[in-house]
Amino acid sequence: MRFSGRIAGYGTTGGVRIVLGLWSTSPFGSFADAMIEDSRGKRLLLAPTQEIADFIATTYTFDDIEIGTVGWTRLPTGLRFVGGPLDTTLRIGGSSPLGRALRAVPKPLAVNPLWLQTIDPVARVLQPGARTAGSAGNGRREYYGVTGARRITAATASWSGADLGTLAPLAPPVRFGFGSAPADPHLVDIVTTVRQPA
Repeated sequence: MRFSGRIAGYGTTGGVRIVLGLWSTSPFGSFADAMIEDSRGKRLLLAPTQEIADFIATTYTFDDIEIGTVGWTRLPTGLRFVGGPLDTTLRIGGSSPLGRALRAVPKPLAVNPLWLQTIDPVARVLQPGARTAGSAGNGRREYYGVTGARRITAATASWSGADLGTLAPLAPPVRFGFGSAPADPHLVDIVTTVRQPA
């Protein structure tokens, strides 16, 4: 199974850490989701349908799941994501040093699971918390092929109207699966491959 799109990972000064999935193509079509971990460590999934929620929740770990309208829109300087109680707007900058380095790798290689398995130990050192391959729920294997990266330069976020603060590092790492996103807030272009157990 292959998911192609973008992931935004960032924290807020209120202690909430957010990972947005903006998927242009997937086995479920185009969709968006959000994984949120609050300052107490509670993990929440926001998903648009029960089918998508079931798949994500059996691949990652959450304490609670909310299903409802989830979507995002492009803005002149970034994007706005609204899902359930979450309303967040991101300002996106140019390609980061990580993004420029990633562009040096041909895309067919950058998303190849064998390559991603090979470079995983290096990725852990260069981007602490980040992984390119690992074991997921239900015996699945996941491979994260990042092909571009831009810095998130500003963010606002609210939860049921309550202000969550402004942009902060994604720290400590989120605990939804075997890896986190980089602590430095980024929007990345990514192809995620999920392999089911034989």
